[in-house]
Amino acid sequence: MPDGLEQALEKMRADGAPEVAIENFRHYYELLAKGETGTIPEDEIEPARDLPSAADLPEPGDEGREALERTVTIRLNGGLGTSMGMTAAKTLLEVKEGVTFLDVIARQVLKLRERYGIRLPLVLMHSFRTREDSLKALERYPDLKTDLPLDFVQGRVPKILADELTPATWPADPELEWAPPGHGDLYASLVTSGILENLLEGGYEYAFVANSDNLGAVLEPRILAWFAREQLPFAMEVLRRSESDRKGGHIAIRKGDGLVLRESAQTRDEDEDAFQDIDRHRYFNCNNLWLHLRTLAEVLRERNGVLGLPMIVNKKTVDPSDPSSPAVYQLETAMGAAIDVFEGAAAIEVKRERFAPVKTTNDLLVVRSDAYELTGDAEMRLVRDEPPVVDLDPNHFKLIREFDAHFPAGPP
Repeated sequence: MPDGLEQALEKMRADGAPEVAIENFRHYYELLAKGETGTIPEDEIEPARDLPSAADLPEPGDEGREALERTVTIRLNGGLGTSMGMTAAKTLLEVKEGVTFLDVIARQVLKLRERYGIRLPLVLMHSFRTREDSLKALERYPDLKTDLPLDFVQGRVPKILADELTPATWPADPELEWAPPGHGDLYASLVTSGILENLLEGGYEYAFVANSDNLGAVLEPRILAWFAREQLPFAMEVLRRSESDRKGGHIAIRKGDGLVLRESAQTRDEDEDAFQDIDRHRYFNCNNLWLHLRTLAEVLRERNGVLGLPMIVNKKTVDPSDPSSPAVYQLETAMGAAIDVFEGAAAIEVKRERFAPVKTTNDLLVVRSDAYELTGDAEMRLVRDEPPVVDLDPNHFKLIREFDAHFPAGPP
């Protein structure tokens, strides 16, 4: 372990990684070297029941409007869309004719500012591969600029050889030696980028965080008002699971403790049936989160920048397109796993319309179809009770170039 760890840390230092990022990686590498798998056994958790529903919340009132003035929206924009054969930010894809994901996100923020008379900054968290193209695309929205930077870049960590626990090398493409540490890196990157300090100095108290590929995730003032009224440190929006959500990460209760998020990669083989039992574990995480920023800063300070989120060991090959390349571990965390860190963290059930992520061309066809309409307020509105289920043949539709070629006139 010592040689592999020191080699990895030295590699990060040479790459210019901040000390907080290095210490976070050290924490997870040491867990891996001790043989920990990051799994959450079924016999250590109980199902979550009877959560509050956003449908029952009152209008925000004066309290909600006051909280809106102290809120920032953060969108995770690090995805390349590699599963669809892309090499650029996924959010540069069109979601409706002539309108990209980033266009929708920018317009949503500008409309909210206009409607409520608030400053509401938009801050994007990029990966080391998505920043340049995304910022160029947003130049058409000069009004987005506020007293905060428009973006920050999450860290990157070495891929670790599975057989030796040393940093992987790949001279054919050295960039493939690195991996993003999952969106749980949000918290450390808020510190290392200086954004968290900027937010607190600017009088911001709350953050709404969501993935950029989920256009249903527009800031909802009623949920913000509830979050502020209850003085919560952290809250997660969840959905009632359906048959199509069996593999999505679900929340549960640690026995004798608070809420916990369990992802598929954290589930033992023998617990897979329980994990996919949507009657037993009825709520899944749609990755729309609410943060109390001062509490986050205090907890990070107490833990020297290491929240200690549950580890996810992602097993890959160093070159994802070459299954014969060396097996590696990518050490990751999920940002929703912070529900296990903050005492008094909560979850709230929302409607399906707040969850419309695009991970595959199946999902892309759904949001491009007339099942969703783009409103004048730049909201992607589901015009039926449930989105249609699409299952395209991956041999012909998986890659975006093939997909577009099959739909020259748009969705049927």
